[in-house]
Amino acid sequence: MFTQYLYDGSKALDLSKVSTDETSLCRNKQDAKEKMKANIEQIDELQQKLYADKREGVIFLFQAMDAAGKDGTIQAVLQCLSPHGVHEAAFKSPSSTELAHDYLWRIEQQVPAKGEIAIFNRSHYEEVLIWRVKKLWQSQANARRITDFERALEYRYEDIANFETYLFHNNVRTVKIFLNVSKDEQARRFLSRIEEPEKNWKFSGGDYEERVYWDEYMRAFEDAINSTATKVCPWYVVPADHKWYMRYVVSEIILATLQDMDPRYPEVTQERLATFSTYKAALLKDLGITDYSPKKKKK
Repeated sequence: MFTQYLYDGSKALDLSKVSTDETSLCRNKQDAKEKMKANIEQIDELQQKLYADKREGVIFLFQAMDAAGKDGTIQAVLQCLSPHGVHEAAFKSPSSTELAHDYLWRIEQQVPAKGEIAIFNRSHYEEVLIWRVKKLWQSQANARRITDFERALEYRYEDIANFETYLFHNNVRTVKIFLNVSKDEQARRFLSRIEEPEKNWKFSGGDYEERVYWDEYMRAFEDAINSTATKVCPWYVVPADHKWYMRYVVSEIILATLQDMDPRYPEVTQERLATFSTYKAALLKDLGITDYSPKKKKK
């Protein structure tokens, strides 16, 4: 249904030819909201099964330019999830301790266990995005044998692809979502942050400074996606100029991923079921009743 946004290595991404404002899967904003609401109900149920099943984990990874709507999308689509078995990791500039280790070290600390969901708000891809655009490799300590930036960049693409494949082979999926906002729409959102007092806190001069590098970032995103998109760890490039549509598409991606994982509640053995009658009788006696019917949850 949303395969037009999927990049799994079978086709090349050219960001200059990808729409940021199309809304082809919904009739209008209300239609998108209704579809997303139905998706969220199913996501909630599947996450409960995933946590109980404890066979597979998943990382939902979000990358985007500033003001694309990462935080709002994560909140809108994934607020239904139970705190049990779910955590969000927001990767800012690495600390001195993190810089003293290999660049995937801090990522490894946040990999989910079986049955868990990790939400990556930015990720290890910062190490081939801002690291490339701002030439951070020049100011970071490296072994003297590492002098060729272009080769180091290619090594990082290779390392990332291998790392994600390794996780897949060890029961953890990585689903990568790029929220593709246009430069004009970003400008409008920045202006909104400046003009609306309740949004002033969201804007800083650093936001505009990064915007100056727009073209370099687009090339970096394009190369990173083309270099690391695989069948088992795909990228989704989601049009982000309309937040309501972007959030709906993200809900579809997350739902489809969980459905494909097919989590199930563990089966209770006959031997264990046979013990329930004893416990039931004791609990009914504690309550002073002879029968019990659980109330159905309201949807």
